[in-house]
Amino acid sequence: MFRIIKWLIVLIILGAIGLTGYAYIGPYFGVDFTPPKVEIREPVVLDAN
Repeated sequence: MFRIIKWLIVLIILGAIGLTGYAYIGPYFGVDFTPPKVEIREPVVLDAN
């Protein structure tokens, strides 16, 4: 049982390292993580009475 838990922890750590590496190295390979810049305007009705 301890062996399964140990491998699960190792896989979680490797996954976290892989995701972190992808986030830092991804832009060098052409991956763009920036959100699209779009201005959104919505009218707001205030009821001040």
